[in-house]
Amino acid sequence: MALEKSSMRKTAIKDCPDCGSTNLFRNMEKGEVICRECGLVIEDKLIDFSQEWRDFDEDGEKRGSRGAGAPSSYTQFDRGLGTEVGQAVDVYRLGSSKERDKFQRLRKWQSRISTAIERNLKIALAELKRISSFLKLPKSVEEEAARIYTLAVQKGLVRGRSMESVVAGALYAACRRHEVPRTLDEMAESSGIEKKEIGRTYRFVARELGISVLPSNPADYIARFASALELSSESQTKAVKILEQARDIELTSGRGPTGIAAAALYVASLTLGEKRTQREVADVAGVTEVTIRNRYKELIKRLKLEKIVEKKQKKLAAKKKK
Repeated sequence: MALEKSSMRKTAIKDCPDCGSTNLFRNMEKGEVICRECGLVIEDKLIDFSQEWRDFDEDGEKRGSRGAGAPSSYTQFDRGLGTEVGQAVDVYRLGSSKERDKFQRLRKWQSRISTAIERNLKIALAELKRISSFLKLPKSVEEEAARIYTLAVQKGLVRGRSMESVVAGALYAACRRHEVPRTLDEMAESSGIEKKEIGRTYRFVARELGISVLPSNPADYIARFASALELSSESQTKAVKILEQARDIELTSGRGPTGIAAAALYVASLTLGEKRTQREVADVAGVTEVTIRNRYKELIKRLKLEKIVEKKQKKLAAKKKK
């Protein structure tokens, strides 16, 4: 708003309010508007909205890039805005031993005066990046998870809980918010924390920070499972349609999203002749064969797909005999 007001003032000045002269001088380097007749400084805080070129090469020539620095990011403990006193290589380039000792002392003091929150964030965000890399999560999810964890640390929610469980809970919350399908089992495998502990920490952090997360959509898991099972795009489309029909009759409510998604994909593969065993589907989805079998029976019974599946299986059996 302040920028808009300053811009409006800059464009609105047409004459001198003291002498009425229109002979004005605009000094954009100092941000001033001066009357050439009486010398009155009409405006002294103009904003230059043009591009800022301050990046120079070794010869002092301007380069074609804007010298504004890297963008701030929650994935760094200081959001990328902090500075550090002399790296080891830079320190030993100094000539005298007195200067080297001075910078070594400064480096030590900088590490000592860091707050408990900064020390916690240094370790936790490194662990967050490791888990994110293991799960192949996009940068947007990693950034959101780092923001959630930073808020949790600032509100004291980490106290009394393991840092790793809060990191895993923040990542799981970020995945849910960005609709990136990752299960608690995958989080447990990548972080080394028990599934129940991650779920408990996730619910606590979400409640305390007021994070609203919609229930997982089973359709979000279809693409991942189909890719792992090497199924065609037709099977994926068919599985999504089956899930939509199941949702219309409220068959998906109260059931695990991974189980119902895997069962829908299993039914789709049967109807299109791309048969996969229940064991294969269960391994990819991270559920048991019993879960796949129960959801499969519910789907074909409630959606009346028994005859279609039986016909397809008979055709496949006839082809094998030939």
